[in-house]
Amino acid sequence: MGSESKRSLHIAMFPWLAHGHITPFLELSKFLSLRGHAVSFLSTPNNVARLARAHPELPPSIRLVSLPLPCVPNLPSSAESTSDLDIDSVPYLKKAYDLLEPALTRFLSGSRVDWVIHDFASHWLPGAAAQLGVGSVFFSTFNATALTLLGPPSEFIGGRFQKPEDLTTVPAWIPYETTVCLRLHEVLRHQRCMDDEVSDFCRFGHVIDGCDFVIVRSCREFELEPLSLLQELYQKPAIPIGLLTPAIREEVGDDDEKWKALKSWLDTKREKSVLYVALGTEVILSHELTNELAAGIEKSGLPFVWVVRNRLVPAGFEERVSGRGFIWAGWAPQTRILAHEAIGGFLTHCGWNSTIEALSRGLPLVLFSGGSSDQGLMARFLHEKQVGFEVPRDEADGSFTGDVVAESIRRVMVEHEGEPIRATARAMKEVFGNMELQNKYLEEFAGILEKGFTKDQKMVN
Repeated sequence: MGSESKRSLHIAMFPWLAHGHITPFLELSKFLSLRGHAVSFLSTPNNVARLARAHPELPPSIRLVSLPLPCVPNLPSSAESTSDLDIDSVPYLKKAYDLLEPALTRFLSGSRVDWVIHDFASHWLPGAAAQLGVGSVFFSTFNATALTLLGPPSEFIGGRFQKPEDLTTVPAWIPYETTVCLRLHEVLRHQRCMDDEVSDFCRFGHVIDGCDFVIVRSCREFELEPLSLLQELYQKPAIPIGLLTPAIREEVGDDDEKWKALKSWLDTKREKSVLYVALGTEVILSHELTNELAAGIEKSGLPFVWVVRNRLVPAGFEERVSGRGFIWAGWAPQTRILAHEAIGGFLTHCGWNSTIEALSRGLPLVLFSGGSSDQGLMARFLHEKQVGFEVPRDEADGSFTGDVVAESIRRVMVEHEGEPIRATARAMKEVFGNMELQNKYLEEFAGILEKGFTKDQKMVN
């Protein structure tokens, strides 16, 4: 593929310090390296070490570069990712991330970088890159629907979002019918992870306003109207780069025996009969809500695989569901599990990574929002798209009962009224699992970088 390029570029990648951001940035890096470009992937030492361990297959054209994370008060010295912290400590990680500006600027100025592809959090980066003559691209790991809720950059730099209720209604600038907005409990939860000096709204506003153009992890086949609207809101190109659908990873690691045990168990189950339950690496439910979720899974009467952190399940639960349920503690090989023919649905926290993995397999979703960042928006959006059903919860505090969990699971997995959901999710495999289609988006984006796109150019559809 390298022969298609006019010349080899040096591209720097600088994701936010969260697994759900680092993963798509790495997938994009792999594609760009296949085009013959050199990629410098910049992160902190612990994240770089994790990537090197998990991806020994990375080619020499992708260089992992460590930038030591500066110390800030109230941030544990070992914490370099949102998964290392509780939600109330994340603002300190954002303060430390901002202090990487001098190190990153030194790297850009001394490494002959053509483009830097960055995340929402580095609000200072487009300006620093422009001063050095380096092109900057904001890569939104959130989909277009989530971005449209924020509106034009002037809205969130100017402080439109003064109170939580401002995000709980569909904004006036969205011209099409939609129910996508946040619930009060989701806004209040997200406020806890925002830096009091630079809000996430300001971060988004400044990176969108200052970058050369925006790329979005999405495709027109799934988000035609929101993608078109973004270009109007931003007054600059907002280019879909496809879904970066991950391949099934066949790595052999410490959990390989565990995977063999699960696979043997799944092999005994009927096709599409098992519910997969996983709430991501950062969703932590209270003891009371964990009990309600477990009660709902149990009351559904369906076989399931539940990925939990630290085996935090109610006392007696494993004994009561013995043979019907498989509890997996810790990190799980999700793409492998979802690919097994016995899996028939996914109870998810509505992260975009997990959603893409599930719909690439045509699996319907039980939508259980993790309650932070874009997850509530995703729950409403996917419910509206009829690829899943959102578990009803109290809008003010996010509480729910085991009964509504059980009813939601059964609707999505087996009840007659859920058949339209199952049919729509199956059809999504033709979009989400279509690697040829998704690669076309990536090739279009690579072509723009290779031609040397500038702010003055207009997007040609």
